[in-house]
Amino acid sequence: MKKLLVANRGEIAIRVMTTAKKMGIKTVAVYSTADRNAPHVRFADEAIFIGESPSNKSYLLGSKIIKLAKKIGVDAIHPGYGFLSENADFSEEVAANGMIFIGPRAKAIKIMGSKLAAKEAVKNYDIPMVPGIDNAITDVNKAIEISKEIGFPILIKASAGGGGKGMRVVEKESELEEQMTRAISEATSAFGDGSVFIEKYISSPRHIEIQIMADSHGNVIHLFERECSIQRRHQKVVEEAPSSVLTPELRKKMGEAAIMVAKSCDYLGAGTVEFLLDDKNNFYFLEMNTRLQVEHPVSELIAGVDLVEIQIKVARGEKLSIKQEDLKIKGHAFELRVYAEDPLNDFLPSVGTLDVYKLPQGKGIRVDNGFEEGMEIPIYYDPMLSKLITYADTRNEAMELMLKAITNYKVEGVQTTLPFGKFVFEHEAFRSGNFNTHFVKDYYSPELLEGKIKEEAKLAAIIALKKYLKDKEILRVNS
Repeated sequence: MKKLLVANRGEIAIRVMTTAKKMGIKTVAVYSTADRNAPHVRFADEAIFIGESPSNKSYLLGSKIIKLAKKIGVDAIHPGYGFLSENADFSEEVAANGMIFIGPRAKAIKIMGSKLAAKEAVKNYDIPMVPGIDNAITDVNKAIEISKEIGFPILIKASAGGGGKGMRVVEKESELEEQMTRAISEATSAFGDGSVFIEKYISSPRHIEIQIMADSHGNVIHLFERECSIQRRHQKVVEEAPSSVLTPELRKKMGEAAIMVAKSCDYLGAGTVEFLLDDKNNFYFLEMNTRLQVEHPVSELIAGVDLVEIQIKVARGEKLSIKQEDLKIKGHAFELRVYAEDPLNDFLPSVGTLDVYKLPQGKGIRVDNGFEEGMEIPIYYDPMLSKLITYADTRNEAMELMLKAITNYKVEGVQTTLPFGKFVFEHEAFRSGNFNTHFVKDYYSPELLEGKIKEEAKLAAIIALKKYLKDKEILRVNS
């Protein structure tokens, strides 16, 4: 593998290319009109223009990317996450054109891309699953019958779904018909597939996921868990590794279950198996993400590995060089996703120019970043600016380091989720480790955050005034 193209943009493109360069592999970036001056374009050894700004006219044009890659002698394509990363047809087409797809085979992507097919694949492996039905449903009367059997509250989920779309919690029978119609409609417009299924709603779960890695020689390992319970609109905002609630025994059980899920679909490369953990520490298989995750850095730090490097090696056909018994958890890591969103206005995207953009630095601080001062935030893509990651020996130290890093991260021109991150890391429920996926619903409100920001501004003004008066007094005495 001499030349690798990253079919993505922003921080993940830079992240993948950093490892490729370290391995002596030439890198190729792709870019749209909006990204022509983006940092990932300059960071690569070569860059090719792929189309207009909207992603359906650029980053989602798999065949066009493959054609251009072939023309310049590319050996392998890394999809990053999002865009084409879980597109089985793209994976197949890359291979058919004599290039290596750095990710799983099309078969695994197809199976795990459908929640129903995934359930079907893993049911013979004795993996705990949330009570529910394992086939699509559109008949409301049948849905009522099943829901009564399972017991309310229930969850309606889109089979092809993700990111909280096509998902509805139904507390009682009278709400079922309306919520089911909405879920089907939302799933159809978001994924082109209106299939929904029903399962028991686990009311206060934690979201725990296991990082796995598989080679083409039948070896599968897990690299421990990530706690991803701090979410807004069913999307993760804060992640940590390891989880503060898993015992070594539970970690082993969940790790082994994740490995079985990978084996059930003949998996290759990096993947993540997601579980729900209830308040009695029962865990249930949720889904598998067949790609590198946004939050992979926290796993890298506690396991002491470079996941992209291992991805590239197994894609080249190499055996995993580490065994399960070689892996030990060392230290604690957090990740805050820094979005150009306004946490005081329902996390709506904040469009504008980065008039000031200065990243925090220091031991234990890592920023996977895709932006620079003076850049505009494109309206066409996910508004994530960077991932702010901290690592220390203990959870408390890593938390304090995160608060320091948030303070030293300077952004002007757009609103970001940094103040929300500060709110989370200062909150007693989060600090104690006693929280679940309802953290935002239970503890957060824009008014609370606004009050905190005003209080801090007032305190800063008082400190500044005291300093001014003290300096003035020193000047008066000395003169």
